[in-house]
Amino acid sequence: MTSTTLTRESGTSYTPSGNALAWWFSDVWQMTLRNVRHVLRSPELVMFSLVQPVMFILLFTYGFGGAIDVGGERYAQFLLPGILVQMALYGSAAGTTIGIAAEMHEGLMDRFRSMPMSRTAVLIGRTLSEIFRNVGVAGVTVGVGLLVGFRFRNGLVPALAGLLLLLLFGYAVSWFAAYLGLLVRSAEAAQAVGGVWIFPFTLISSAFVPTGTMPGWLEAYAAHSPMTAAVNALRALFTGGPATSYVLQTVAWSVGLIAVFAPLAVRKYGSR
Repeated sequence: MTSTTLTRESGTSYTPSGNALAWWFSDVWQMTLRNVRHVLRSPELVMFSLVQPVMFILLFTYGFGGAIDVGGERYAQFLLPGILVQMALYGSAAGTTIGIAAEMHEGLMDRFRSMPMSRTAVLIGRTLSEIFRNVGVAGVTVGVGLLVGFRFRNGLVPALAGLLLLLLFGYAVSWFAAYLGLLVRSAEAAQAVGGVWIFPFTLISSAFVPTGTMPGWLEAYAAHSPMTAAVNALRALFTGGPATSYVLQTVAWSVGLIAVFAPLAVRKYGSR
């Protein structure tokens, strides 16, 4: 074992300045792997994450799709981008909020703080792990969508760009969720806080119905919601149509969320 490692493990100092960045990346990667393994070792969590998009797709396609006018388009084609964004929010927001609150309550976060690792790495590892979960959920969602009639009509490159944009948006929301998880005092409170805002946020948007069918006062909000921007961006990239404005809006919302809530979450984590 090298002297550098001994110093790091002793907790008396962090790392030599020349290796600080390498150790930081190592901390982030280890924390990311730790959170991914935790999810994989919870079969009920994996099952619920994969069943949920299937349930929503089948429910909306065959239960409500015939009653919703989307301008002559197949409802499955209209619906899938909305389900993708919704599932990314459920995983990133609810999962991160509850996970962080539970670990704070159990004392794991105190243990992490006592270890010679970067405090930012703990939260970055948590938020990055949600990307891996969102990749798996998106794969199942797209697979079921193809079975019910959805098609990527705009080519491979726009489709991949849309999926990357989805992961960026989900990652940005996970920082907001991390901050919420650090604010609450218990996992039970986190479950309520982490889920209660998602329903109106996803429903008051273009995810399931055209915003033009809403009352004027509600349409004014829905048309400018970050949820609507993300859904419309994916819809344009997958099916075709003007995408630049919606993509830029989604990127702007994502960067803004990270810029605001990442520092707030790190500061709150250090003060708890």
